[in-house]
Amino acid sequence: MSILVDKNTRVVCQGITGTQATFHIKRSLDYGTHVVSGVTPDKGGEMHLGLPVFNTVKEAKAETGANASVMFVPAPAVKSAVKEAVEAELDLAVCIAAGVPLKDMLEIKAMLKGSKTKLIGPNTPGIITPGEARLGIFPENIHHRGKVGIISRSSTLTYEAVIETNRANNLGQSTVIGLGDDMMIGMDFIDTLERFHQDDETKAIIMLGRLGGTFEEDAAAYYKSLKKKKPVIGFVAGDAIPFGHKMGYAGDVITQGHISAQDKKDAFADAGIIVVNGINQIHEELLKLFPTK
Repeated sequence: MSILVDKNTRVVCQGITGTQATFHIKRSLDYGTHVVSGVTPDKGGEMHLGLPVFNTVKEAKAETGANASVMFVPAPAVKSAVKEAVEAELDLAVCIAAGVPLKDMLEIKAMLKGSKTKLIGPNTPGIITPGEARLGIFPENIHHRGKVGIISRSSTLTYEAVIETNRANNLGQSTVIGLGDDMMIGMDFIDTLERFHQDDETKAIIMLGRLGGTFEEDAAAYYKSLKKKKPVIGFVAGDAIPFGHKMGYAGDVITQGHISAQDKKDAFADAGIIVVNGINQIHEELLKLFPTK
């Protein structure tokens, strides 16, 4: 099993004719992802990468049965792209663009509330279920099917965590999700923790946090409240940064720099999450949880 995406996910790419979309959708197709169509306004009726292109997501869904979208559109166009995905009642939308205007994100959050659509991102490398589906820009060659779920707010460190699961007797990954680096995002740690706990294949979870916002504290409180828990290993980036130093993370606006990495780690530890102080310690903790493959 997996969460959110698998070999049966039918993917539409919004902005498919762009340079980056072309590059990454070709890689996803080569990986075996079931990409069924693309959407680019005013290019409906064309073919691109052997896929039909439609003017709207609704048209693409009606013709191809798409139930998920990966968006390669510029930040100013994200609000319109999400609106299309929501109105087409897709299950999932993945937004790669960084720096979506805060006003737009507030409107996007309002659109998503009560809708069928879940949003990953913006500013995310996407989601990958190894061997089944890749929606985004993940380097697919490092991923191997396994039993560790990974949730991250730090895009680059996600790849390091993937490698750590491979170092631990090649435990591999069930699904890997980059939540997004912007101040406001769609799905969060709680959304994904809940799903990983419902997935029989996922035996342990890695959570990668960072400075800015209160996503980690909220997740810790949720995890602490669970009666049946899978083991979670937590890491928070930014511990070496002096307290009060301006990181430049948009999410740090919320807390005005008054929540340190140590505060987040303390919340993790209090909830029963296994806290590591370095990414390279993750495989050591995994080996303690799973001495043999």
